[in-house]
This record gives sequence, structure tokens and C-alpha cells, in this order.
Amino acid sequence: QPRPSSSQQQPLHQQQDMSSNQLDTYKKLTDSLTFPPQAHHFTFSIDLRSIRDHHSTNTINIFLRYMYPFFGSAAPILTHPTVEIRKGSEVLLPQSFCAFDFACSMQQLQETFARVPLVVEVWHRDRHLSQDVLVGTVKLPLSLVMSAGRTRIMNSAGASGWRQEASDRVPVTSSDGKLEKCADISLVLSLEDWGPIASGHTCQQNSRAPNIQALPFQTESSTGVESVETGTSSPRHSAEYQAAVELELWKENQEKDFERKMKIKETTLMKTLAEEWKKRDTEREVLTQRKLTEFKQMEDQLRKTLTDLERREKKLAVSEHEVMKLRSDLQREHDRKLMEMKEASRRLKEDCDHQVELQKMKMKELEDTTNRHKQDLGDSERKYKTLETEFATYRDRQTKTPEVRLQSEVNLLNMEKMELDRKLDAATKSKIYYKQQWGRALKELARLKQKEQELAKANLLHQKQELEHMRLRYLAAEEKEVVSKDNKELEEIRSQISKLKQREEERLQNMSDSHQIPLIKDAYGKPLNLDLDASVDEHVVRLVEERDTLLRTGVYTTQDKIIAELDRQIRETVSHRTS
Repeated sequence: QPRPSSSQQQPLHQQQDMSSNQLDTYKKLTDSLTFPPQAHHFTFSIDLRSIRDHHSTNTINIFLRYMYPFFGSAAPILTHPTVEIRKGSEVLLPQSFCAFDFACSMQQLQETFARVPLVVEVWHRDRHLSQDVLVGTVKLPLSLVMSAGRTRIMNSAGASGWRQEASDRVPVTSSDGKLEKCADISLVLSLEDWGPIASGHTCQQNSRAPNIQALPFQTESSTGVESVETGTSSPRHSAEYQAAVELELWKENQEKDFERKMKIKETTLMKTLAEEWKKRDTEREVLTQRKLTEFKQMEDQLRKTLTDLERREKKLAVSEHEVMKLRSDLQREHDRKLMEMKEASRRLKEDCDHQVELQKMKMKELEDTTNRHKQDLGDSERKYKTLETEFATYRDRQTKTPEVRLQSEVNLLNMEKMELDRKLDAATKSKIYYKQQWGRALKELARLKQKEQELAKANLLHQKQELEHMRLRYLAAEEKEVVSKDNKELEEIRSQISKLKQREEERLQNMSDSHQIPLIKDAYGKPLNLDLDASVDEHVVRLVEERDTLLRTGVYTTQDKIIAELDRQIRETVSHRTS
């Protein structure tokens, strides 16, 4: 039989008010309670210690409820009083320990624990709705205690047994059908085995019914004693007979008087009870009317509150819909602005990469030009040395050659050397300049990357970004116009150079046709034309002056096509002259 806590036991006066029939029935059922063979005496205790909440959003009042008929009791076991619990908190359960004494075989116990779980229900006592709400259920693993270690124990009577104890924390499954974990319970299960019960043993329970003693009314009768009247008088006229008659009459009068007094008292009491009943009935009616009025007022107030809540809920739903719509619009606008920023950043990055590639190509061309100029300078120096040697040899052999011609050739060679030195210096300066430009381009690229990161962080400042985009577009348009203008100027300069070139070629052609200058052979047999060399020198000087003038303006650099064209013409003229 279960041994619940003291608050779950029946009161003493209820146990004493059992009728004799109930006692006889209970005596018949319990006087001969026999146990099956190989049955053991078990004591199973359940201690639900604490519960932790994981799901609820508000404070709830929790109590647990379970029953397990196998332990011999079909009455549900409840923990009380209720405890308040919040999400994430853990509370102790009061009066949650219960022990059961029962007898069965070990095999039956193991099979029942493995087959039939103990289901504990978690309830919430809602004081506003005046009803209990099921929060969730949990299945206790009773078979867990069967695999626990055994320890020797001894009770107060000196009997020894074995105890198996196991503790665990099991999850509570919510009752809303989602099978989610809403809480977990910490529990301790204990099984005490007090050994087998002897075969044929009968459990006697002495339930004594109250003894009802009947006191029989005893009458005395005289046996063999008769009053023998001797004489002629009648018994009715005797003094004893008269006394008995008077006694009976007095008793009858006393009984009538007692009944009359009792009737009067009964009437008085009934009248008092009726008045009291009427008074209390009136009070109950007044109280009922008052409660009905209060209930009606509360009902009207609740209806008004429900109406306000419905109106607020509709207003909240409309506001929520507007907020969701505004949020979707903002998200869409944000995505659009973000795509525009990414596209602008990608274009800017591509432009920067293109500029870097162009700078690399220009640097490579400058390096090639510098190397070529160095090679030309080396060739010129070698030629200069060779010419000096030839000139010395020629001067020694040709004493009749005018010194003016030789001096002119020396001056021309010096001028070529100076020109080549100047070209070398210009190429070196151009290399340094483009290295500086390359470093600036790298710094500009790093700055642009940093600016791109800052723009990504300030994606919500859309107004500023739009102004920045407009400014970038305006600058791009301005740069495009400047580039187109520069291209137009370059085309005009090219056309002018082509015209000048044509005029110079026509002039040289006319000069060559009109003036037939005799050729003079040098020591190696090469023809030399003094007038033609003078014109070539003037042409070279003029081209050099034009190139230097354009470079000094600061508009053109050594990488521009017009400067490269002038350099090419100068090289061709010098090479033509030397050949």
C-alpha cells in the first residue's frame, strides 16, 4: 500500500465514521490476503526534487501529478503547494517524496518496469481561469533503477535488505503537439528489496468492529407464590390495588403532560427555526442579488475590456502590417543602393586596374626607350671615338683639307654628343617621374580601397552616397571632355607636324634639285656634301628646338606621340647624315 505524505492521509474522524457494514466488508477482504510464491517485499520511493523551465515566457504555477496502479494504488499523487517558475530558472518541488510498499516477483517487477513507464504530468494552475492547464508530460525511466548498484541496508526492526538508487534529469515534452523540450525534472528513484515472503504466509489485519451490547429488559415473575385470600373481601378493593391504579393514572397524566410540554417546545423550536431559516434565506437572496449585480458589472467590464483589446489588437495588426511593409520597402531600397554601390565600386576598381596597367605599360616603354637610348649613346660614343681617330688620321694625311670643314664636323659631333647626353638625362628624369607616378597610383589605389570600405560601412547614408555618385559622374564627364579636347589638340598638332614635314621635304627636294653640289670623297671613299650637311644640321637644330619648346610648356611629356615623332625624325636625320 502507498505511504503518501501526511497531507495526503485521510483524517482520523473519517476513519472512525465507517459503518459496521463497511468494517465487515473490509475485514473479509483483508483477513486472508495471501501472497504468491517467490514474492518479494519491495519498497519503491520516488523523489521529484526540482524542475527547470526552458520554454514559458511568463511566470507559471507548477505542480506534478502521476499514478502507477502497479504499486497498489490507483489514486493520483500530487505535489503541493504549487511553485512559481520562470524561464531559465530552477525551483525545488515541495512535498514531492512518496514511497510504495508492495509484493511481487522479481521477474514481474522487471517486466513491468520495462514495459509500462511512469508518466508524470506537469500542470499549470491558472488562478484567473480557475482551471488547471496541462503543460507537458515526462516518462520516468523506472528500469534505470534496476541497473544501479546494490547496497546493504537494515530497518529499525533488524531486518536486512538491498537498496538500489539512481538519479537522473529527464526532459519534459510539451503537450501542444510540437514534441519540444519545455523543461526538465531532476529526480531520485530508490528500490528496497526486503527479501522473499515465506510460502503460505497470510497477512492478518485485525479490524475490530465496535461491540454493540444489548441490555435486555428483565422482568421478575413469582413462581409458585400466590396470594391466597382468605376471607370474603375482593382484590380490587384492597389497598395495594388502589395504590397501583393511582400510580398508573399518575404515570398517564405525567406522560400526557410531558407530551404536551414537548409539543409546545417543538412548536417553539420549529417557529424559531422557521424564522431563522427565513432570515437566512432573505440574507442569502440579498447576497445572491448583490453577487449577481457584481457579476453583471464585472461581465460588462470584461466585455468592455475585450472590446478594447479587440480594437487594440486590430490597431496593432494594422500597425504591424504597416511596419512590415515599411521594413520591406526599406530593405528593397537598401538592396538597390547596395547594388548600385557595388557596381560603382566595381567600375572604379576596373578603372583603377586599367590605369595601373597603362602605367605599367608606360613604364615598360620608358625602360625600353631608356635602354635603347643608352645603347644609342654607347654606339654614338664608339662612333665618336672612331670618328675622332679617323679625323686625326685624316687630318694627318689630308693636310690640304680646309680646317673649317674639320671644325664643323667636330662641332657637329659634339652637338650630337650633347644631344645624346640630354636625351639620357631626360630619359632618366622620365623614369624617376614615372616611378613617382607609379607610387602615387599605388597610394591612390590604396586610398580608393579604403574609401570603398568606408562606403560599404556607410550604406544607410543614401543621400550622401547619391551626392557622391553625382559628383563622380560629373567628374567623369569633365574628364571625358578634357580627354576628348586633348585628343582634338593632339590631332591638330599631328596635322601641323605632317604639314611641316611635307613642307620640309618639298624644300629639301627643291634644294637638292636646284643645287648640284660636287661630292668630295673622304679617306674611306665616302662622298661628303658640305652644303647638304649644313642644311641637315639646321634641320636637326630646328627639330630639337621645337621638341624642347613643347616639353618646356609642361603640357607634353616624353611619352606623348608628338615628342616621340620629333625624336624619331631627329634620329632619322642624324642617321641619314652619318650614313
